[in-house]
Amino acid sequence: MKALTLAATTALGAALCSLAVTAQTQLHLMPQPQQVSLESGSLALDSTFVVDVPGKTSVRLTAAIDRAVRRIEMESGLRHAGPGVAAKTRLVVRAEHPAPSIQALDDDESYYLHVTAAGVEIDAATELGAMHGLETLIQLVQPGSNGYFIPAVTIHDAPRFRWRGLMIDCGRHFEPMAVIKRNLDGMAAMKLNVFHWHLTEDQGFRIESRVFPRLTGKGSDGDFYSQQDAKEIVAYARARGIRVVPEFEMPGHSTAWLFAYPSLNSGSGASGSTPEGIRREFNISTYAIDPTREATYAFIRRFLTEMAGIFPDAYVHIGGDETPAPDWKTNPRILAFMKAHQVKDNEALQAYFNTRVLRIVKGLHKHMMGWDEVLTPGLPKDVVVQSWRGEASLAKGAKLGYEGVLSAPYYLDGMKPAETHYLADPLPATSDLSADERKRILGGEVCMWGEHIQPRTIDSRIWPRTAAIAERFWSPENVRDVDDMYRRLEFASIELEGLGLTHLQFGDAGLRELAGTEKIDALRTVASVLEPVSFGERAHLQRTDQLTALDSFVDAVRPDPPSRHWFEAAVQRLTADPSGDAADRTALAAWFGKLRDAVPEARKQMDTSPRLKEVTARADQLAQLAAMGQEALQYLGTGEKVPADWKDKQAAAMEEMKKPSALVRFTILPGMANLVRAVPN
Repeated sequence: MKALTLAATTALGAALCSLAVTAQTQLHLMPQPQQVSLESGSLALDSTFVVDVPGKTSVRLTAAIDRAVRRIEMESGLRHAGPGVAAKTRLVVRAEHPAPSIQALDDDESYYLHVTAAGVEIDAATELGAMHGLETLIQLVQPGSNGYFIPAVTIHDAPRFRWRGLMIDCGRHFEPMAVIKRNLDGMAAMKLNVFHWHLTEDQGFRIESRVFPRLTGKGSDGDFYSQQDAKEIVAYARARGIRVVPEFEMPGHSTAWLFAYPSLNSGSGASGSTPEGIRREFNISTYAIDPTREATYAFIRRFLTEMAGIFPDAYVHIGGDETPAPDWKTNPRILAFMKAHQVKDNEALQAYFNTRVLRIVKGLHKHMMGWDEVLTPGLPKDVVVQSWRGEASLAKGAKLGYEGVLSAPYYLDGMKPAETHYLADPLPATSDLSADERKRILGGEVCMWGEHIQPRTIDSRIWPRTAAIAERFWSPENVRDVDDMYRRLEFASIELEGLGLTHLQFGDAGLRELAGTEKIDALRTVASVLEPVSFGERAHLQRTDQLTALDSFVDAVRPDPPSRHWFEAAVQRLTADPSGDAADRTALAAWFGKLRDAVPEARKQMDTSPRLKEVTARADQLAQLAAMGQEALQYLGTGEKVPADWKDKQAAAMEEMKKPSALVRFTILPGMANLVRAVPN
């Protein structure tokens, strides 16, 4: 068997990092493999594949091979084998060991991929590794002058981290099955292996319970996944090498639980109130599950036992975050319980709750996960902590003996650029953790919270930025070339759209609807330099709740549009060589001209569309920016000094443009500031 163990491959990847990077600049692979060796020659794709599976095979592996072959056929224009069509290209896929019925954290995901002019060979310890090898093979396909081909290459690959996840919040806004499935396809393509399904929230209980039917009967507005739906998602994910970890929030974020079953409420009775409905607002609720009643744990035991029959994964997430629970401080019965059990405060009472729930989870032969707040003194060491507070919190947990997963830098609703997420690391080289403590860092997880997303926009908030984060979780720590990441991210984005994701097409659809016409070229140009404001800013300005219509201009623009990095890179090159870099000066001049020319037509459409009128101020500012850029290029090109107050005026104008407007912000202000500063005084 030619696949390497994780440790051996990681060591080899570090030793041959320079070789891998050199090879990778000629390829479009994402995530970048541990070791890539380009060789002479290539495999011409002049027929579809004749497949040989000499090792352990399964329905899952066979289906994965069939999907991969079909995708390559589509990409390279090959006819599928059948009457009159002979398959000639050799593809050997060998998995040494059969896969267990339930995918596990420690499953071997390494693989070896070898391409020559004679064919393709994929070797792996398990079918998981073989499936990853197939995804890499698809990305190797390239167009040539005589048709499509796969370069001759040898790849040894394995993931850096065992836990590489994506969390989708379906509690605040329900996401249909089709949304979940297409995002699972995207996860598999980028070698993510954990789908964290956030199923309960103050705004909705999204998973059917037949034991407690009022959970969805009263707590979901009718938008929930049936048990058969959930089992279908689990099977769909497993077929793609992805584990499904469900999250059931408790004791906070539980308004939907408590509206359906008021007896669980810590404030019920004389000391407090019971929710009158599921929550529409998105701020933190004060309602919480009562941790002092034995009936609470009997309820949770029955519910989790039922869920264990739907979700076979060894991990279950109980949330545990943001539980102010004022009733715990005022309810006489709860206060009496705390005194009798020597529980000093709310934090200690939640630790008691967590310990009791952990006992239930362990009884189901599962591991419990929770957000940072579960990390309290006395918490048993077999709880996995998911850090949303940052790397320091994750490291603290590891030093205390807890396994952990990092999410803080990977909150997609912050609308940060891909490079910011890409350079954040669950285990940076500067970490002071010991070897044993490092082993407790399981990996990382991207978080897509649901306040400001709906089925048409969700893909654009997740992709393609998540592909860059997936590389951080998979590839060696020293793979950090941002320019090369963006180069490859463009190819990954197109691949993801080919899988059915809508992150590229959503914008045009939204602009057409807002403008009421197919003629949106000018509007698209304006949108190309704008992106949504962060979650916090939008929540503050719009006062968003569950009933807010998410169909404005802000919902039709994407975070980190490609023009941002292109512009900043071009400015950096030009300012390093103002007189010699004619290519970038010409390209930037043409681009500024395009922006300038788009504004009048876009402005007309904004004036006739009620939902676009709020963007007119941004359009006027874009005209200013285009003129500013053209002036800066002229000064740089001639070497002429600017008037004494020119730079101050431009800086003041850009400061004004940073202020909130239409819930969107300019992506090009940092690059423009650099361009203006480079102009000679």
